[in-house]
Amino acid sequence: MKILSPRVLRALERFNATYPWDHNAHYHRWILRQLPRRFPRALDVGSGSGDLARLLAGRAASVQAVDSDPAISAQARKLTPDALPVTFTVADAIAEFPVGPYDAITCVATIHHLPFTEALTRFRRHLAPRGTLIVVGLCRAQTPVDYLLGVIAMPANAATGWLKNKGRPSPRPVSMTARTRSADMTFDDIVREARNVLPGARLRRRLFWRYTLVWRRP
Repeated sequence: MKILSPRVLRALERFNATYPWDHNAHYHRWILRQLPRRFPRALDVGSGSGDLARLLAGRAASVQAVDSDPAISAQARKLTPDALPVTFTVADAIAEFPVGPYDAITCVATIHHLPFTEALTRFRRHLAPRGTLIVVGLCRAQTPVDYLLGVIAMPANAATGWLKNKGRPSPRPVSMTARTRSADMTFDDIVREARNVLPGARLRRRLFWRYTLVWRRP
């Protein structure tokens, strides 16, 4: 479904590249609000440069951060003070899943790179009793609600980027040729599969082309 003309979309892309901001980090504080003030162990799957792992270290006695990219994991180690209880590991999140149990497992903008049902099954298996799983993911737009949220997000995205950059163009604009892998599953697919694996999971569509999943193990 085409909402805007290619010309308008290109103009928005140029604006967003000039005033970039991190859509995933936007949800980090929300993630923390879903978790207890203190807990023993956390696992962050797809940890990237370690921003969320460092925030989790303010709550957890130890944080295991896993990413398949050696370069970004090396960067994460450099950015992380030695005093923080965070361990960064380069590993495949499925084939080399770190053995739990964990009191919190987080996965932000990563699960669409993994076999969805298998990933959720592993998360469930390694989550401690009364532990919390939180996923912030991407889905493929399909329904009118999806497209409506996309339309609403466009001006909100531009305004947020302008405000976060204080109206100043970024000295290093984001390349418009860079693209992450697109999500294959629709939100309805995700809800159906997730609730088969995680009965009672709470899922919501969110702004900025994201959805959230929260599940607490009994």
